[in-house]
Amino acid sequence: MAPSPSPDSRPAAVLDEAAETRIVHAVFPGDTNHYHTLFGGTALEWMDQAAFICATRWCRTKVVTVRTSEIDYKHPVPEGTIVELIARIADTGTTSLTVRVDMFIEPMDEHDRTLACTGQFTLVALDDQDNPTPVPGPASAAEDEPQA
Repeated sequence: MAPSPSPDSRPAAVLDEAAETRIVHAVFPGDTNHYHTLFGGTALEWMDQAAFICATRWCRTKVVTVRTSEIDYKHPVPEGTIVELIARIADTGTTSLTVRVDMFIEPMDEHDRTLACTGQFTLVALDDQDNPTPVPGPASAAEDEPQA
């Protein structure tokens, strides 16, 4: 398999696209508790998956979640709603990155949208020997932007 291009060599438009991931779910009865709202653990699982995909698209290498923090459940997620998860790169370090995930809910029969949950996920990039490996930083995108 051919190696991926260096993250720092990607055009700004590619980095910008890789910095965000959107996933949509419908909340079905099997996803809910006896109050007919989404299980908190299911919300956390969906958010971690969105963070993982976002980080993987950014790094294009193996990544693993090492920390979750600041999970704020702001609004119940009722059965029968549409959930959209928006994951964005919030910060990058040498070998890790932080992904913020926002979970919005939409009734299926209305044009309304509510922020239901937010969370921060820290992931570490790994090489073929499972050792931490560098991740591209936000400066990569800025270097490719035309100067005014």
